Parts: sequence; structure tokens; C-alpha cells
Amino acid sequence: MFKIAVLPGDGIGVEIVPEAVKVLKAIGRKYGHSFEFNEGLIGGAAIDAVGVPLPEETLRLCHNSDAILLGAIGGPKWDNLPVHLRPEAGALLPLRKALGLYANLRPATLYNALMDASTLKREVIEGIDIMVIRELTGGLYFGEKRREETAAGQCAIDTLTYTTEEIERIARLGFEIARQRKKVLHSVDKANVLESSRLWRETVTELAKEYPDVELIHMYVDNCAMQLVRWPKQFDVIVTENMFGDILTDQASMLTGSIGMLPSASLGGKVGLYEPSHGSAPDIAGQKKANPLATILSAAMMLRYSFNLAEEAGAVEDAVVRVLDLGFRTPDIMQDGGKPVNTEEMGDRVVEQISGH
Repeated sequence: MFKIAVLPGDGIGVEIVPEAVKVLKAIGRKYGHSFEFNEGLIGGAAIDAVGVPLPEETLRLCHNSDAILLGAIGGPKWDNLPVHLRPEAGALLPLRKALGLYANLRPATLYNALMDASTLKREVIEGIDIMVIRELTGGLYFGEKRREETAAGQCAIDTLTYTTEEIERIARLGFEIARQRKKVLHSVDKANVLESSRLWRETVTELAKEYPDVELIHMYVDNCAMQLVRWPKQFDVIVTENMFGDILTDQASMLTGSIGMLPSASLGGKVGLYEPSHGSAPDIAGQKKANPLATILSAAMMLRYSFNLAEEAGAVEDAVVRVLDLGFRTPDIMQDGGKPVNTEEMGDRVVEQISGH
């Protein structure tokens, strides 16, 4: 019995999460596994219901589960609340911290059926399969923040802090994953300017001695951003700090044509968190236009990383490939000749492929 905390959240979250649950149930039926799903409130939905973005009850549910499936949080409705009450700052960051989720894994894989959906030329992107590993609980996002009055007006200060231990643990994960793939690791920093990046580079370089079979390549973040567009096939595994990772993962996502296709996993503690890389998309919420495939693929990552069910994870991923090859498309990935489906229908097509009918 695997216990899964289900947190639909806001916007399209309540539409895409049920499709991933549907897929996990199909996997359970096919492979003889039992999943227990327990729903909780988070984000704007939690603010509206109980006044806070991350209720204690939700935090308890997460701690007592084997994995967490999250939809999306936030929206214009809650943008003007105090910072600590906003869905992102008041729910997602504290949840990552509370669960010790220091590593975000975000794959950017181009599916052959969607090659023409990318804005880049086919010869540039064909065959890309990149894993970006982002440090998730340090850096600017978690450093001290304050404002001071000066003669020139207000002065805002954000503190960027990293310790050797924080760098070493995320870099070690990068080396381990690179070792399982093509044995090439790009470590991305800004060591020509930032002291935190100089410590990052020194620490990663020292750790590399333990992984002589993995080629380590250091790259400045601005060059990495350029190279992702110029020649993305040079990358296999990228490891980087929090803010750089936040930016680069969104850029990498668009190599594949749609951020609606990209899953993610946040790991480090006993309970992993799995969510699509996209946001709550309030502009299309409630219209059944949302693409559930990123959430379904996040569920596949859950099977692989939290439950050690590699075959079952592969079955989900293969089902998604077959559905795309058959031409089924939600609006975000629609192409000439595509077969339009809504959110629920896309989930049903994946279930059909898993079930074999």
C-alpha cells in the first residue's frame, strides 16, 4: 500500500491532478499495486477555506504519506496579499523546507511527435534529453530579506548564502544521476562574479575526484542560457543553484515545445513531491483545455523515485508516447492534423494505452 497525498491546489490543478490519479489507478490494476489517495488543501484554495496557504493539517498529511502529488498553486486573486500569505511564498517554499526537499529534478525531453511544436529548428533540438537538477532550499530565495531607509530612498537587500554541505549534497546527486546516464555533468555557476559561486565551483571540483568516470564541465550561467538555445544536445545532466535553476529549467522547457509536457520531482527527504513544471494557468481554468501530460509524467517520476517501480514508470511514459504518436492533442500542443481532446479525454487515452484497450 502506497500512501499518496493529493494536493490539487488552484486553477487548472483541480483538472489535471485527477487525470494523474486515474493513471496511477490503472497502473495499480495492471501491476497489482494498491494506492491510497488522501486529498489536502494548499495555496489559494487553502487561503479561501481556512485563511492560510499551508494548513497544519496539510503539512501533517504530507509527513504521513509516502509521496505527494501536487497540481498548481496561485493566481491573480491572491497576488495582493502579504508575502507570507501568498500561495507560492506561503505554501510551496515552506513545504519544501519542512520536508527537506533540497533537489528539484526537471527533465526536458523532446518527443518525436512534438518536434514541430518547438520554436527552434529540428536539427537543433532533435534527440534532446536533458535532466536539470536545481538546488531547492538555499540561495537568494531562502536568504535573509530586508529593506532599509537611505538618503537615496528605500534599499532592498536579499542575501545569497550557500554552505559547503548544501552544495555537496546537490552536486553528489548530480554526479550519481550523470553516472546512470551519459556520464557528463555540467555544473552551472557565476564564479567570475559571485563568492557563493566560487565556493560552489570549488566544492563541485573537489567532489568530482570521487567520480572519475563522470566528465565534469563548469559553465557560467549566462553562457549556459545561450548554449541551451544554440546547441542543447551538448547537455545531459545540469546541476545548479536555486535561482539559476529556476530560470534555466523554464528555458529548457520551451525546447520541447510546451511547458505543459514537463514533469518535475522534488527530493531529499523521506517524502518526495511531484508536480508539473507549469503554473495554475487561471486564464484557461475550468475550460478542460489544460494538458494533463506533465502531471501524468510527474506521477511516473513518483513511481520511479519514491516507489522504485521502474517498469511501471516506463509503462506510463510509453503510454504517453503512444498517445502522442496517435495524434491526440490538447490545445497547447495542437498541430495540423492533430486529434483535439480535452483534459479528461487525454487522461482516458493514456489509461487506454496502459490497460491495453
